[in-house]
Amino acid sequence: MSFTGKVAVVTGGSSGMGAATVRALASAGAQVNLIDIDRKGAEGIAQETGSEVFIGDVSNSEFCDQTLNSIVDAQGQIDILVNAAGIILRADALETNDDNWRRIMAVNVDGVFFMCRSVLRHMVNAKSGVIVNFGSIWGNVAGAGVTAYCVSKGAVHQLTKALALEHAENGIRVNAVAPGEVNTPMIKSGRDKPPTVDELQDLANRTIPIKRLAEPEEIAEVVLFLASERSSYMTGSIIPVDAGYTAR
Repeated sequence: MSFTGKVAVVTGGSSGMGAATVRALASAGAQVNLIDIDRKGAEGIAQETGSEVFIGDVSNSEFCDQTLNSIVDAQGQIDILVNAAGIILRADALETNDDNWRRIMAVNVDGVFFMCRSVLRHMVNAKSGVIVNFGSIWGNVAGAGVTAYCVSKGAVHQLTKALALEHAENGIRVNAVAPGEVNTPMIKSGRDKPPTVDELQDLANRTIPIKRLAEPEEIAEVVLFLASERSSYMTGSIIPVDAGYTAR
């Protein structure tokens, strides 16, 4: 899959699946613009891949508008948007306070919506473009102890479908990946004690049919497929990449 001549924007590109997506797009020839709140991590990935870096919070709609406008002004277009930025809260409903709830929704839902709305203004004019959102298996099935995260990813799935229907006739495709358990910093975050390698393997043995975690690069390959013309007849799809977790 060649992306030569394509301009891509990836949020949450400083680590994990976002960083793997930046690497994959850049390797395939795209001009990648990396958006993240983590300056050190983003600049490291950018130096590795030749990407442009924009530091800021996607839950701020003005930042999203200004950043995407500046990219179009400088590079002429945005062909691909990948919304990989996201955070997790490991808490049940009773343990989720107002501030935690609002922050999860601000990043995981508002941030995706603001970025989509901003880029769609340009894509509609161009009558072309692709958006790939990061959902989750927890947007399809519920999980105890991650209430706010489940709700936020369910919202991303519905946003993906709604935008796909709204813009199908504009030449714009909107899809989402729904990863399962992936070997990224997020799987270790938000816990009282980071899990050991053996504990992660035990998690895989108990919950994942293939009996291992995914690597970020495996998710990025699906993102690239959805961003490419090879998926030209797909829009409004939520693609599970979960080793059979939700097949049961």
